[in-house]
Amino acid sequence: MTFLPFDELLGFEASDKRLDILRRVGEAGSISKAARSAGVSYKAAWQAIETLTNLAGTPLINTAVGGSGGGGAVLTSAGQKLLVVAAAFAQARQQLLAQLVESTDTEVAGVTSAVVAAGLRTSMRNQFPCVVDGVAIEAGHVTVTLRLSDATVFCARVTQESAELLGLCPGRPVLALFKATAVRINPSPAEALAKEADINLFYGEVRRSVAGAGAEVGLMLPAGIHLTGFVAEQTTLSTGDAAVASVSPAAVVIAVTGQGLALI
Repeated sequence: MTFLPFDELLGFEASDKRLDILRRVGEAGSISKAARSAGVSYKAAWQAIETLTNLAGTPLINTAVGGSGGGGAVLTSAGQKLLVVAAAFAQARQQLLAQLVESTDTEVAGVTSAVVAAGLRTSMRNQFPCVVDGVAIEAGHVTVTLRLSDATVFCARVTQESAELLGLCPGRPVLALFKATAVRINPSPAEALAKEADINLFYGEVRRSVAGAGAEVGLMLPAGIHLTGFVAEQTTLSTGDAAVASVSPAAVVIAVTGQGLALI
């Protein structure tokens, strides 16, 4: 008997595009039809199913190709079971959220968002709540402009399929995540960094510093967000120093927030 890791598979919002696509495959008996009805590309639909399958550790669909009757796809028993449990999770989640939404206490709303975000287990220590400011399709990828609460903007680079599955669009609240090891922190101002066109810069004040060159440093950004990174080998910073952190757009991961999380 296969035991599905439902806590991993359903740690996303009820309207998660991946579950929606799996549901549509079961209804239409075809991945291509499911993709069209969900408004995503065939490649994005396959990516959604592959991600869920990897999390499940067992096949969620069976496919047939070619032949006089054409190809098709049907859900396995594990795929069917996942959708049943997903519906139960969604109902329970909606009931709880309905109670919270009735509250006018903004502090409660903020705590609720924090609880939702805490459900995402990751080694990435930098996790910033922000809003999508713009989405630009470029050659081979999508550049997503993100805005912090103090209007600071920075960019993430994702595939077009990921942008489709996450439903990224201006105004959508998301989480931006990146590893501390992807962040280089330098004294501010850093004119050399400012000249680099393809890099995100975050200016702040050193609040925590481990002695020694190449050490870990914690910055406090104007938005009240803590950022963790590392200084260069020949650089030292002390508490209270002005500093600038740099991180590549390719290192920024986006997670959709709301009723849950969907990380791609």
